[in-house]
Amino acid sequence: MKTDFDQVTDRHNTGSLKWDFMQRFTGAEGDGLLPMWVSDYDFPSPPNVRAALHQRAEHGVFGYSERSREYYAAVTDWFLDRHRLIIQPEWICSCEGVVPGLSLLVQALSQPGEAVVVQGPYYGSFNKIISLNGRSLLENPLLPDAENGYVMDLAHLEAQFREHRPPLMILCNPHNPTGRCWSADELTQLMFLCEQYDVTVLSDEIWADLLLPGVRFTSVLSLGERWHPRVIAATSASKTFGLSSLRISNFLIPDKLLRETFSTRLDAHGMDVFNAMSMTAATTAYRYSGRWLDELLVYLAENRRWFEYQAREFLPWCRVIPSQATYLLWMDCRALGLDDDALRDAIISEAGIVPSMGAGFGPSGTGFIRLNLGCPREYLLQAFSGLRRLKPVSL
Repeated sequence: MKTDFDQVTDRHNTGSLKWDFMQRFTGAEGDGLLPMWVSDYDFPSPPNVRAALHQRAEHGVFGYSERSREYYAAVTDWFLDRHRLIIQPEWICSCEGVVPGLSLLVQALSQPGEAVVVQGPYYGSFNKIISLNGRSLLENPLLPDAENGYVMDLAHLEAQFREHRPPLMILCNPHNPTGRCWSADELTQLMFLCEQYDVTVLSDEIWADLLLPGVRFTSVLSLGERWHPRVIAATSASKTFGLSSLRISNFLIPDKLLRETFSTRLDAHGMDVFNAMSMTAATTAYRYSGRWLDELLVYLAENRRWFEYQAREFLPWCRVIPSQATYLLWMDCRALGLDDDALRDAIISEAGIVPSMGAGFGPSGTGFIRLNLGCPREYLLQAFSGLRRLKPVSL
């Protein structure tokens, strides 16, 4: 039986960050606002995942847990079948979330005061884990590209490497917020620079499964063993299957020294105990929910196609940036003629939408907004109706 992704699930009063805590985290006030800011689904998780969680809960004993052989097999089989990526089980280091793991790696692989490179517009949590750990964020802004949305500015990146000698770079592939999925050629050019300047790449690949039709994902791990001593890939079932609050991620680390360094940091923070429900959900999702994901990807692609068409026809002030992956829409709103504060106020008060403001993604995001398309189409109709009420200040 196919999943009905059009069905609306009321998420109010469930402790949802997206729905119940809008005012606290965004300052948005008012009844009837549509939250499109947090990047999680408004769909229930796959039915077989919910059934497995129910069965595990019925068992009733929740003592200390460890990852089983089935867990490792589910992860390795998924990446082999889905992305033709061969992962050795010993590479898998599990952690409660991608961002906490990246933070530990920033601590372990750099020194206070050193720079960590990110590509702007960048995910706001990257700034947080860099700056709050006493490192400096070094931005390598992406270049706009009519066909792909954005491309890497490798000349600027090399200049940053040469001048600042950063030990680390956090790569986002596919990229949040733009949805750019990096090609094997782009990644190889990047790795040559990182080899030349002795930079280790932390590749956040949490969006890898959420591709648009015809797009193939390339992990840094698939580029060849030559690069393995300086690459770490961070993955999780959370974005793919809507399991964000069931905290488990996998850091894929082929190099033994890097793997031991990460494992030591996990032990130092007491992060060596695993959540039984999280492991049940992730194992079941990877093992049995591929068909559910395939159906969802069709639905998400149609959401994007519909929204892009409507924007071209009825929002002359808006430019939707081309994308290859994610369920995020990156919109250039600069033609409205508003600064970021006024843009935020207009979208909330006039359109009735709570977006992620582009300014939260660094200087390169000024004048942009990010909208979450991982929702029933009814919400898109509501969002578009609100956006049509916005007019450029010059008119």
